[in-house]
Amino acid sequence: MRENIEQPEALVDVTGLPFTQIEELSNGSIYIGATVKNTEVANHRIIRERYPVLAQAILSGASGQIRNMATVGGNLLQRTRCYYFYDEAAGCNKRHANSGCDAIDGFNRIHAILGASDACIATHPSDMCVALAALDARVCVEGKNGAREIAFNDFHRLPGNTPQIETDLQADELIMAIEIPQTEFVANSLYRKVRDRSSYAFALVSIAAALEIQNGKIVNIRIALGSVAHKPWRAFEAERALIGAAATKENFSRAADQELKQAKGFAHNMFKIELAKRTIVSALNNLAESGGAR
Repeated sequence: MRENIEQPEALVDVTGLPFTQIEELSNGSIYIGATVKNTEVANHRIIRERYPVLAQAILSGASGQIRNMATVGGNLLQRTRCYYFYDEAAGCNKRHANSGCDAIDGFNRIHAILGASDACIATHPSDMCVALAALDARVCVEGKNGAREIAFNDFHRLPGNTPQIETDLQADELIMAIEIPQTEFVANSLYRKVRDRSSYAFALVSIAAALEIQNGKIVNIRIALGSVAHKPWRAFEAERALIGAAATKENFSRAADQELKQAKGFAHNMFKIELAKRTIVSALNNLAESGGAR
């Protein structure tokens, strides 16, 4: 709105809605209201102990001042990041349908290498959402047809031919909360953000990962990548390749190759493919060494 890209006729203030609780449910899940501030989530004892990847992801994003103001629901609804989306003189299918995507032949260093289309190669900017994707969170929404839950991997959309439709949230629906299921092994998790500088910078590639090893074999694993696609990218191919395998650098590398086999780079971001592979291997190796074994 500051750049006049969006010009709504009216705004609805939702800051007073009573979605401000972080609570443990009877099934062991954690329920986080949509208006809870990011800082409160990151500093909550249960989050830090059970879901360290989420606390780390939030603390790696933006600045302390922004985290103090940003809400969970707002974080989920960040617009995808692209220079050309914010440039009214540029062609952008997300802003104006059928106007083209100038990023494809333009300066595309930060753009997508997975799940992109001829209509859009923008990336999703959130750190928190990458962790929530790895944690199998659910988005609780409510609208005129009642309440429903959306699996986190289904909440954000790939661009396809309709890049302007970024989420599965319907026009009459409001995010009420996030629910994170109880999963003991994700206590051994981490978030790693690779960027040009160590503060106030978006990721070039990020990873949220959790690992459990029993008798030298991987029995549980979660991997999600950030800044590589139009949505947080759950690395299902790599996960499937590693279940039952030994927790070795060689196996981590093969799984990363399998996941990135479908990647497509552009003129300025080809480096992100190799960077993503190395980030996967480094993060999983750290988890294997630090506490994944039982």
